[in-house]
This record gives sequence, structure tokens and C-alpha cells, in this order.
Amino acid sequence: MTADEQRLERLKTIVSRLPESPGCYQYLDATGKIIYVGKAKNLRRRVSSYFRTEVDRYKTKVLVSKIQDIKYAVVKTDQEAFLLENSLIKKYNPRYNVLLKDGKTYPYICVTKEEYPRIFKTRRVNKRYGIYYGPFSHLGSMYAMLEIIHKLYKPRTCSTPLLRSSVADGKYKSCLEWHIKNCKAPCIGRQSHEEYMQNIAEAKEILKGNTRQISRDIYKRMMQLSSELRFEEAEEMKRRYLLIEDYCSKSEVVSNTINDVDVFSITNDEKTAYINFLHVANGSINQAFTFEYKKKLDETDQELLQLGIIEIRNRYNSTTREIIVPFEIDMELEGVIFTVPQRGDRKKLLELSLMNCRQYKFDRLKQNEKLNPEQKAVRLMKEIQTSLHLDRMPYWIECFDNSNISGTDAVAGMVVFKKLKPSRADYRRFNIKTVVGPDDYASMREVVLRRYTRLKEEGNDFPDLIITDGGKGQMSIVMDAIGSLGLDIPVAGLAKDDRHRTNELLICAPEGYNSIGMKVDSELFRLMTRIQDEVHRYAITFHREKRSKRQTHSELDDINGIGPKTKQILLKTFHSVKQIRQASLDDLTAVVGKAKAQTIVDFFRQ
Repeated sequence: MTADEQRLERLKTIVSRLPESPGCYQYLDATGKIIYVGKAKNLRRRVSSYFRTEVDRYKTKVLVSKIQDIKYAVVKTDQEAFLLENSLIKKYNPRYNVLLKDGKTYPYICVTKEEYPRIFKTRRVNKRYGIYYGPFSHLGSMYAMLEIIHKLYKPRTCSTPLLRSSVADGKYKSCLEWHIKNCKAPCIGRQSHEEYMQNIAEAKEILKGNTRQISRDIYKRMMQLSSELRFEEAEEMKRRYLLIEDYCSKSEVVSNTINDVDVFSITNDEKTAYINFLHVANGSINQAFTFEYKKKLDETDQELLQLGIIEIRNRYNSTTREIIVPFEIDMELEGVIFTVPQRGDRKKLLELSLMNCRQYKFDRLKQNEKLNPEQKAVRLMKEIQTSLHLDRMPYWIECFDNSNISGTDAVAGMVVFKKLKPSRADYRRFNIKTVVGPDDYASMREVVLRRYTRLKEEGNDFPDLIITDGGKGQMSIVMDAIGSLGLDIPVAGLAKDDRHRTNELLICAPEGYNSIGMKVDSELFRLMTRIQDEVHRYAITFHREKRSKRQTHSELDDINGIGPKTKQILLKTFHSVKQIRQASLDDLTAVVGKAKAQTIVDFFRQ
């Protein structure tokens, strides 16, 4: 028995002794370091699934090959298992667990733990010094929240460590903020400590999202002060009430019937999952964040969403009794109902969350592509590969187009794109030699046969994809031509609508031609349009050059040994080809010399 087989037998023995209870398990490597933490409703059943021979995930097999020991902890409920897993992942940061990219550069709003607390933006979190709200991935919402708090309550902005005893002793002086009415000067006793702390408590409620409740409380106090004929104080309450109502009206109102709900949605790519979180309170959205999770073991959306729900609810201290999710998840939280809406306001909320999720993913993708332009090319090549069901990414693409006027001056052009960029050194021009008249299909067949016969004879590589500027007719001609050469190169066609505008990409499949619709604002459409425009430009330019040469052609161009300069001298002296034809040998000799004069005379005699 090999050492690896002995290791597996030892681990299976440990697994066989695991309890059939909820809990968390930890995998350790040869150094005793925790490399993976997982949760389970049934420890024995879950852990044993890793050691089955039919495990098909490559990354899971890699994880199993690193395991040297297994530890576990039993808990009473599934919810405790989720919470324990979350805390262990945070503590040990295991190599093969999903990594939360929590955006440490995102700002927070801090409420300090001072006798006269301050409220400000920060990117450093130290819970010893204050209570932190955030992180805020959208700076606009954070600044709007700070603005309403400062307008409503005017908390102090100075960094002076105020003490109640020092205020009573008159040790401080008011600053400019007091004189311009941005602060109520608690430092000189203009505002009592009790009133200041009441304002801070209300500001905390706004930061938690309880704006509607604060609005109702302010309204009650305003009416009470008014009934007591304390009109100046009632006017101050009215100002606050109008400010907070204006702030609430700018937040997205969902429905007056929905209160205290969390919404989660997820989207992902190969390496990263994006989980969006919305919190709805009093009919409006007051928290919205999207988090990135780096996948390590090809985790499913359900597994990632379970982890995200626990992590995010812990982070924001959410105690909502309802969670809206996009699909059923195998998860139970005490006193919490999971809802998968099919219609109505809750369905619209879920769609809004998913829209935010996708937008965040798109923004991150664009940001990464600016830093690494090749990433965009690879992504687009993968999109083409998936759409056209190709065996490999189309690194090398060739596109053909014909150009003629009623069959005259017939030519063709071929452009080459490598890594989705024009490779102009590989462009080719073709004079149509065997086709008479305006026959685009026959011309395309000739050009394709000439191109790939030469590549085959020279032993060169072939392109990954051929694109024709036409529909099924052009495609069938190209496929027949390359098939006659014994080649198997994928062929796609750019089909046009009734207005002669490209609107779909065609690919030949065993069941027939498949049509791939392209949105005009998609990157795939822009790429195909770019290739199409480039091959049009190249073919038409060649055709115009050939046509210009034919239109300026004369009999002198057919005389061997007579170049452009000699032709220019002859025309300047004799003014026309007819006069040159009728000129004597002596007259020609006097202009261009005896040898050239004899060549010209012999040509016209023939």
C-alpha cells in the first residue's frame, strides 16, 4: 500500500467516526495549518462525500490530496453551524475557502465613543474608538447621509477632546463653525449635553436606515411644541421634518406594504461571484451594497449565497425576519422566512438587486480591462467561441469580400485579425482570374481555393475562423471550397436585414444554420461590424486602384522598355499616341534615342 493510500485509509477511518450532527469541519495540511472550513447538517455524510471515487471536480480532488487531518466541532442547530463557519473562516483565512474581497478601501461613517461624539467619514476601522456604519460602495449615498445629519443636528466637526467637566469650567472657546451656524457650540455650553446626545442617538437611527420612524417622532414633537405655544422650537422641528422628508423622498420608495426585508441576489464569472444586498425599511431602500467573493473550489451559486447571507447579515447586524432570494436554498435561520417571489413588489425588488449586481460586475470588468487590455480580447474570444460552439478560441480570424462594377475590374480582399486586432502584414489582395461577369459566388470560391491551397502547399497553419460578408449562400460556397481541400475550418456569415444592415451572425451546425442575434449596443456586434468595415474598405480600395489604372492606361504602357518618364517625354513632344504612331524613326530618335525609338516603331508595326 502506497503512502497516499495509507493517508486516505486513515482519513476514511476518521470520517467513519464522525457524528451525524450539525457542525463545522476543518481540513488540515501536513504542517497542521487549516486549509478548508466547511459546515454540515450531518457531519459524517458531508465529509464522506469528499472521499468518494466519483468526485468529478478537479479543484476538489486537489483539496483532498492536501488533507492530512480532520477536526470538527458539533453545534446544536444549522444556524449555529453557519455562524461558526463564518467566524472560523474570518479567523484562519483558509486557502481553499471562498475569499471575501470586502473592499477595505471603501469608506465608513464613524460615530466616536466620546463624551461629545463626532460623526465623520473614514477608511480606517478601529472599533475601540467608535461605531462604524458601512462600508459604502457608492460614495454619493454616503455623502447624502452625512449631509442630512449635519443639516439636521449640526454635530461638532472639531477634533478637540471635549469633556463635560471642562465645559462646565469654561475651558473652551467657540470656533468659526459656531459663528457661521454650522455648530451649536456644546463646547461653551450653548447646547446641553443631553440635547447633544439625543441628536447623536437620532443620527444613529438614520445611519441604520430608520428614517421614517425618526420623521414620525419629529412630527409628533413639532405638534406638541406647537400646542404648548413654543413656536420657535416648533419651527426648528418643522425645519428638521422637512429636511428628513426631502431626504426620504429621494431614496427609492418600493412599497408602503414592505417593511424590514433583506434582499440578496448573485451573479458570477469563472473566478468571482458578486452578491448584492438590499435592505428595505419603511417602504424604501436604505442600504445597498455589492460584495465580491473569490471562488476557490468551483462553488455553486447556492453555496456562495449561503455564505454571503451569513457574512453580510453579521456585518450589518441585520435582524430582519424575511429574506428575499432568487432561488431555493438549503438553509434555515431561526425566526427567518426565505422568500422566492414570482410576482409583485417583492419580485421587482429582486430584479432591482440583480440589476445592481450585474452592473457592479460590468463596472469591475471594465475597470480590469483598462488595466489589462488583453483581458477584454480574451473575454470576447471566449464569447465568440461559446456563441459559435467552436472547439477553441478564435485567435486567428480571416474575412473575405468581393468588389467589382458589373463584373469589370473584379477583385477580392482578405483581412486578418489576430487576438481581435488587425494584422495588416497578413492582408491579401486577389485579382479574379477565372470568372467572367458579375458572379460573386464563383469569385469567392476562386479566392478561397487559391488562399488555402497555397497555405496547404506551404505547410502553414490555418485560421481558427473564417467570416464571410454574406449569408447562407456565401457560407455554403466557402464551406464547399475548403471541404474540397480536405480542411475543417469553422465558417460564419454576417447576414443582413431588409435594410441591408448587419443584424445576425450565422454558423453552420449539423442540424442546419444557426442564427445568433446581435444587439446593436453589444461588444460582439461592434467587433463584427469593425471586421466587416475593414474588409469592405480593403477590397474597395483595391478595386478603385485597379479601375484608376485601367482608366489612365494607354498603348505606351504595353511597350516593354518604355517607362513612365519616357512616356511623359513622348506625350509632351508629340501630344498624343496617334502622333507617336505616325512619327518617323528619326523623329523618335531625336527625342528618346535610337534604341527606344526602334522599339516603339517595331511595336506599332506589329
